[in-house]
Amino acid sequence: MQVSVHIMTASTPITKNYVYLVADEKSKKAVLVDPVWEKSMVVEVMEEKGITLTHILLTHSHPDHVFLADSLARDTGCIVHMSQIEIDYYNFNCHNLVPLNNNEQFFCGNTLITPILTPGHTKGSLCYMIGNNLFTGDTLFIEGCGLCWGKGADPEEMFESLQMLKQIIPGQMKIYPGHRFGVKPGLQFENVLQYNIYLDFKKKEEFIKYRMRKNQHLLFAFK
Repeated sequence: MQVSVHIMTASTPITKNYVYLVADEKSKKAVLVDPVWEKSMVVEVMEEKGITLTHILLTHSHPDHVFLADSLARDTGCIVHMSQIEIDYYNFNCHNLVPLNNNEQFFCGNTLITPILTPGHTKGSLCYMIGNNLFTGDTLFIEGCGLCWGKGADPEEMFESLQMLKQIIPGQMKIYPGHRFGVKPGLQFENVLQYNIYLDFKKKEEFIKYRMRKNQHLLFAFK
């Protein structure tokens, strides 16, 4: 199984996201993770690489992760995936939407894709394991984790999700988050463990106290 990860930066005046095109090298079929903002850029990269889009993978339902899903699904006929829990809880809908459950594996070409349920930032957030790569949306950043307030967010669930990822993710796996504060996407998980204070906590109560502390600064200072 050989996959290539094409990293795209999509920006608005107030935020910056990472969009990932993940291609099965043999079949030239690909999935697109959390497509937003700059549609022409996404289409240009697919055409340049000679890739056929078969699936859009949505980590969660926030607008800055789903903005282009409907229009790209209509243009290409590809399937759009999101967790069943997320769809039901937030009443999310778009063209060609097919819900997923935890660990409900599927293929893109010869490449196996495993969705991992990681609630905390939202009620039904998913990470996607594709080869030696994990696409984490707003669950896990290189330097932190997603916010845990708002509808369906829960710091207790976030703690449990991060602890679970620590148990199942190999140290050599590369981490691709939806945003970054400094370090570029694609860092191996064993190195993320050195950068990320949220992965240090062993007691749930201490994690919750720190994650929900007041007067946090630069929460959206994405690069």
